[in-house]
Amino acid sequence: MRRPKLLDTMRDYSWPLLRADALAGVSVALVALPLCIAIAIASGSTPFVGLVTAILGGFVISATSGSRVQIGGPTGAFIVVVYGVIQDHGMDGLIIATIMAGLILIVAGFFRAGRLIALVPEAVIDGFTIGIAAIIAASQLQDALGLSAGKVPAEMVPKLEALWAARGTLGLAALAVTTATVAAILLLRRWRPRWPVLVIAVGAASLAVLLFHLPVDTVGSRFGALPSGLPAPHWPEVTPDRLVRLLPSALTIAFLAGVESLLSAIVADRMFGGHHRPSAELLAQGYANVLTPLFGGLPVTGAIARTATNVRAGGRTPVAGMVHALVILIVLLAAGGLAGALALPALAAVLLVTAWNMAEPEKWRDHLALSWDERLLLLVTLLLTIFADLTVAIGVGVALGLVLQRWKGRGALPWTPRDN
Repeated sequence: MRRPKLLDTMRDYSWPLLRADALAGVSVALVALPLCIAIAIASGSTPFVGLVTAILGGFVISATSGSRVQIGGPTGAFIVVVYGVIQDHGMDGLIIATIMAGLILIVAGFFRAGRLIALVPEAVIDGFTIGIAAIIAASQLQDALGLSAGKVPAEMVPKLEALWAARGTLGLAALAVTTATVAAILLLRRWRPRWPVLVIAVGAASLAVLLFHLPVDTVGSRFGALPSGLPAPHWPEVTPDRLVRLLPSALTIAFLAGVESLLSAIVADRMFGGHHRPSAELLAQGYANVLTPLFGGLPVTGAIARTATNVRAGGRTPVAGMVHALVILIVLLAAGGLAGALALPALAAVLLVTAWNMAEPEKWRDHLALSWDERLLLLVTLLLTIFADLTVAIGVGVALGLVLQRWKGRGALPWTPRDN
């Protein structure tokens, strides 16, 4: 079915459900705020764009989703492809690629193609997820270590060479802030998992930078003050040549959005016994990725960690995700200026922890125990993701996986959930 879950849940909606959804939405917003800012910065954009993406994309996805509890927004998996598109084609190029991806997802949802994504071998998903995690971690080293390396290349090897060349500019204050923030996140998650851990850790680190006048870059010092409202819609210049050049990036964005949103919906179903609608979910991702970039936003998809937070906090209908988007909007309108005081090493720490969670080190031993063909598939996808291109990695990985499955007479491998 293509019917959004919101329409079903409104039939017997009640005040107790509204109270539970509202509290869950506020909880998720507190998790999403620093994460969306950090993802936007790592993607080569600005903090304001990250918040706009969470507000518009998050609201549209929740309102039209095929899952009762899906939370949408920018995610770490998009950092690699978004950074590359912005570097090669500018922000207008990203807007066009994202709208194209949205249209692809709408077509896929209309023709009920959600189940076809299950044909992607698990080893391919594992390989490019670990590869993306490695790239995200590398992208944060400059801010995390306080290095004065200027604008570093996007490619992994030149990037590491540039960072190594700048090792003499290591900032001890930035390193201390990063280390303290990572430690705070890990300890608070263990001791007080229900608290807004990211807000507390980043807020405390940024306050320390302010009080002790530490020589550390902040959001305000690098990007200036955040606007106090949503931007006006903007339509980029579209030419046939740009469409052709951006098609590979659009296909990658559509693939990532589709896979990640469906994975998130599956994880959520298992947590509370729900049943999502794959076709409606793909349509929701398509609608969000057509609308959000018109206001300058980044690609969006269902975010597994934020969706899981929503379920654990008591959210049971799409209203929780809509509240989460509205809370972020209120923060932007009422207290957006406070974002300028956030320390960039603290935000880098958030993404370093996110990258570690994405890589799922607890499963590395299981990866080594896979059959030779699955290990080969994982390794090839991983290396191509890091050292070549995400589009190439996905294409080669899926093609090689289908060849190996046919050769060994296997069916499709199951999905494995992961954090983002």
